[in-house]
Amino acid sequence: MAVVTLNGVHKSFGSTAVVHGVQLDIADGEFCVLVGPSGCGKSTLLRMIAGLEEISGGEIAIGGRVVNNMAPKERDIAMVFQNYALYPHMTVYDNMAFSLKLAGVAQEPLRQRVRDAAEILGLNDYLERYPRQLSGGQRQRVAMGRAIVRKPQVFLFDEPLSNLDAKLRVQMRTEIKALHQRLKTTSVYVTHDQIEAMTMADKIVVMNAGRVEQIGSPLELYDNPANLFVAGFIGSPAMNFIPGTVNGGAIDVGGGVSFSIKNNPATKNGSNVILGVRPEHLAVSADGLPAEVVVVEPTGADTQIFCKLAGVAVNAVVRERHEFHPGEMIRLAPQLTFLFDPASGTRLT
Repeated sequence: MAVVTLNGVHKSFGSTAVVHGVQLDIADGEFCVLVGPSGCGKSTLLRMIAGLEEISGGEIAIGGRVVNNMAPKERDIAMVFQNYALYPHMTVYDNMAFSLKLAGVAQEPLRQRVRDAAEILGLNDYLERYPRQLSGGQRQRVAMGRAIVRKPQVFLFDEPLSNLDAKLRVQMRTEIKALHQRLKTTSVYVTHDQIEAMTMADKIVVMNAGRVEQIGSPLELYDNPANLFVAGFIGSPAMNFIPGTVNGGAIDVGGGVSFSIKNNPATKNGSNVILGVRPEHLAVSADGLPAEVVVVEPTGADTQIFCKLAGVAVNAVVRERHEFHPGEMIRLAPQLTFLFDPASGTRLT
């Protein structure tokens, strides 16, 4: 296990900068998730930690050693790829043992390490099979087993679940989290799926356009988003954003509709703001604000109600079941709201 430190890391392809001065400390044994939309630089950052991409500036240290000029094999890391990257002509056993054979590990310790990893991952019955004879989830377990047998200082995961179906993704993310809790190896995990990030991470790094927007625990980011981007990215369904104007202890959002706010930040009357409210923080209540039902989506445990409130599309998620119909008027009461500056996107606190 090891601490991973990124100090002002930059990456450019020619004259195009894609990663801008990332500063990040990942503690020993921590599970850190890099999350953001496609093209935000998270996979590039992971590949720089692995040594698969050269860095254009800054410093990367693993276990206290600066690794900028070290080859991937010298960094004591193991990487799990999105497409499994298994050798099709080798059995599961040989795929898992291959890196140890290259390292010259003796036969008996090699066999024991493969057996131990297979036991952890439930692969004992598949060691003599070939990748083509396995399901997607089993192939991903083999890819993780190949990483485990090396006993690296750091595990790197590059969107390892994106090729799996929805049900299997849920199962595998639980297995990866349980595996981390057992092995306690420092792990860096890349995903664009914020549900994966929220459920798996000790620490989340939210990236956008090559920059770090915010770093924190899942609940810190959910409860205290630093800006519009983080507020809209973390949480599912996404936060509702409604433009409005400060009017004393309320936000006027048009159409005669006002949101009362308990703690008004230091903003002048007449200032433009963006009011944010999560779908799960909107309750159906007789004393709420008028909204027109557009679509109702029952999911079993919850009901999602897509509405128009003051001419703005909003989504409410409620636990109770309702028989609402399109065009019907209902009332929604906000339980918790956030305010943001429309110019900078910064949260007003």
